[in-house]
Amino acid sequence: MKIYKVIGLMSGTSLDGVDVALLHTDGESFIERKAFLSVPYDDDLRAKIRACFGKTAAEGDAERALTEFHAEAIKKLGVSLKDVDLIGFHGQTIFHAPEKGFTCQIGDGALLASLTGVKVVNDFRTADVKAGGQGAPLVPVYHQALAASLEKPVVFLNIGGVANVTYVGKDGELIAFDTGPGNALIDDWMLRKTGRKFDEAGKIALSGKVDESILRQLLSHPFFSAPVPKSLDRDAFASRIYEGLSTEDGAATLAAFTVQSIVRAAQYFPVPPLRWIVAGGGRHNKFMMQQLQKNLKAPVVPIEDMGLDGDATEAEAFAYMAVRSVRGLPLSFPMTTGVPQPMTGGRLHSCR
Repeated sequence: MKIYKVIGLMSGTSLDGVDVALLHTDGESFIERKAFLSVPYDDDLRAKIRACFGKTAAEGDAERALTEFHAEAIKKLGVSLKDVDLIGFHGQTIFHAPEKGFTCQIGDGALLASLTGVKVVNDFRTADVKAGGQGAPLVPVYHQALAASLEKPVVFLNIGGVANVTYVGKDGELIAFDTGPGNALIDDWMLRKTGRKFDEAGKIALSGKVDESILRQLLSHPFFSAPVPKSLDRDAFASRIYEGLSTEDGAATLAAFTVQSIVRAAQYFPVPPLRWIVAGGGRHNKFMMQQLQKNLKAPVVPIEDMGLDGDATEAEAFAYMAVRSVRGLPLSFPMTTGVPQPMTGGRLHSCR
């Protein structure tokens, strides 16, 4: 079986920047991690992207600027592109409404192929949504591969802009869904209140007090009574009923909201997991990690305990899925997105 040298690019639902990972993989069991870096957005690009949130298409030159930024990020990885077979380009999610049969990740795959001289796979989610699926989460197929050598059942928890879980059962069976908010609400709160982009290490949340009344209101959102699989737009909970709280209490309440959303997810697992493995930026938030360990009935550990990089996981996943896409292998499954049958996805752009 051919081993592909593939670059994965992930920006997702947050506004942090671009994660770039180089993977050697066959899209199945062979996985070798070769390089990784994160490149933060500059303030100008961040503002252009933010202006697109909630829209069904990019505004102005945002998509071109975003794509060119990704091309520059690839160059910073320091890898000869002549040796790269493929790029998996997730793009930036600006609107996600699978209940309306729509999802939008901006990023021009054809332009990126032209700029890099490498074939690009992008638009990973649309086929799933058009087939009746949620279009998210897609990373579970990579989690399944990572769990091959682990004692199971195990849960992978990703706390990005939105939080999601992948339950890998004893025989490798998958259950996956978005649990609720991740870091996006907290990041937006910190930006409005302090001008800072996030709550570093959860220090602000740790100094605040959870408003239990507001937390109950947040947890009454109909999303939490909906069946799984299910997915979210990053702004699904942007009601701002917490706007009158102090900076510290708001950070604590929103972090507790993320935690309690995750705790509720455990009811959907057929057998309790032996441990929860946490990736994404949220694993750095001490408030959330402490509260997860307090509320979940199994060890909660960062993915670094597996010898992996929790910042790189999603970029690696889209490298892995790009290979699966060109090989026609499934990316999503009935119990990960609700799609009727296992199906592949993505669009391939040649570099001409």
